[in-house]
Amino acid sequence: MKVERAFDRLMRMTVITLGVLLIAAVCLNFVNVIGRYAFGRAIFGADEIQTYSMVWMAFVGAVVVTWRNAHLRMDVLVSRAPPWLAAALRFAELMLMAASAAIVFLQSWKYAAQMAAMGRTSDAAAIPMAIPHSAVAVGFGLIALVALWRMTQPAMPRADQSETPP
Repeated sequence: MKVERAFDRLMRMTVITLGVLLIAAVCLNFVNVIGRYAFGRAIFGADEIQTYSMVWMAFVGAVVVTWRNAHLRMDVLVSRAPPWLAAALRFAELMLMAASAAIVFLQSWKYAAQMAAMGRTSDAAAIPMAIPHSAVAVGFGLIALVALWRMTQPAMPRADQSETPP
């Protein structure tokens, strides 16, 4: 399916981007530590940059986890349920996920827009606060889209159900 392949490619690119962002944050931390302890000078705002990049990694990484169907769940009873009940429960799970993520998206988007309207910036690095706050909106908005997409697809086995339980 074209959309599935496009999502898969997008998720692969996202994982690569997140990996590069993590490497950059580690390098920034390393340079900052060397500067602080070897030369007595730290990079002003480095901690904020690292923190905000981790926020983006967490919320965008959650989209990849959702796409791969690898999020944690308690499904001992569902895995033993008849196929029709398991499918109905999976659909209900997707509906709840889409609705919850949509609510979080709307609220966090409003908050990020307020930060942008006020022109609020971080204390040390002067990063517009709309940027780190929009990570929540982007992440949950994409999670809602993934859940809605999955609801339109025929029932597929999850990644953690590739084999029939004993």
